[in-house]
Amino acid sequence: MEFQFQLGTLLLLIAAVVAMVTRRLRLPYSVGLVVAGIIFAALPFSPNIYLTKDLIFTALLPPLLFEAAFHIPWNQMRRDFLVIVALATVGVALSASITAAGMHFLAHWEWISALVFGALIAATDPVSVIATFKEARAHGRLLVLIEAESLLNDGTAAVAFGVVVALAAGQQFTSIEISAMLLKSIIGGAFCGAVVALALLLLAGRTEDHLVEITFTTVAAYGSFLLAEHFGLSGVLATITAGLVIGNFKSLNAISERGREAVEAFWEYAAFIANSLVFLLIGMHEAHQHFMAIWIPAGIAIVMVTLGRALAIYPICFLFSGSPLRVSWKHQHILFWGGLRGALALALALGLPLTVPLREEIISICFAVVAFSVFVQGLTMAPFLRRMGEIPR
Repeated sequence: MEFQFQLGTLLLLIAAVVAMVTRRLRLPYSVGLVVAGIIFAALPFSPNIYLTKDLIFTALLPPLLFEAAFHIPWNQMRRDFLVIVALATVGVALSASITAAGMHFLAHWEWISALVFGALIAATDPVSVIATFKEARAHGRLLVLIEAESLLNDGTAAVAFGVVVALAAGQQFTSIEISAMLLKSIIGGAFCGAVVALALLLLAGRTEDHLVEITFTTVAAYGSFLLAEHFGLSGVLATITAGLVIGNFKSLNAISERGREAVEAFWEYAAFIANSLVFLLIGMHEAHQHFMAIWIPAGIAIVMVTLGRALAIYPICFLFSGSPLRVSWKHQHILFWGGLRGALALALALGLPLTVPLREEIISICFAVVAFSVFVQGLTMAPFLRRMGEIPR
């Protein structure tokens, strides 16, 4: 069945109860939601929901991206911008390549299927990463690094995925054409986000009605995404850019003081709603996966994704080891283990064309990797941060 209003209301009730229980038990909220989704799906009266790319990618992802970008301080992000960009570009390429090579040589997938899987699973998912680190109360430079890197590599991986899927469909490109497509999608997406955000800030400057100001930010989040996607550009990067601009462009005084408080409260709630629905739906879909039938390729995928993340973090951070941008070993370890996968990878996998070889296997193994991220990395993240001295014991 399609996602319905009545079902959405029930899922929100479940999410609210799970939030109360997990906080009392000091468990990650995302883990509790996935478990609740699995239990709910096992009940005899539970409906079968089709988890689609549009539901995750178009409906739930923009508010999560916008809210995260809105709260990233540009001054702090600018100081580490070279590190973040290197991790989000070269790091994604390395991670995707390692994963693809492993699936080809160890799982014996043909190259095109391995490349598709490598591209869609390469980026750390901002939904999972940001939720986990905020729950763990991480702060300072580490939080900016992990949030900004997860947001930007999310965008670059989505762009790279589009190119690989086009190749899988039989289209032929030269290296120059591929580079042009990547640049067009990245720069064009960022441009769309900046234009939409600035236009709506100018409109917001003509009112002090906080409800209208909230409405403008909502239009910016979804409008930038939809506009970029309409022109074949990166909607993910468009929404991220819109959030950064509106959150940091304070010189225009476009949003009133009362309006900013209202906007922040609204987006905190919107992110809570979207986050809750994403993880509950992931849990409901996980309940119908038969991982035992694919445990060997799934195990290979988990190992290769983890190895790819390591090779995306440590060598790149080493390049900055002799500069003021040096990333400490402690933070490198946290960046490595904090590379969770989640909603974006699932959205991309579910949106794969039917003509892609091994499509069903790619989707199933993507769910297996996400399950590992949620239950293994998600559950150990807070203890790991305590051991690293980033949060109080």
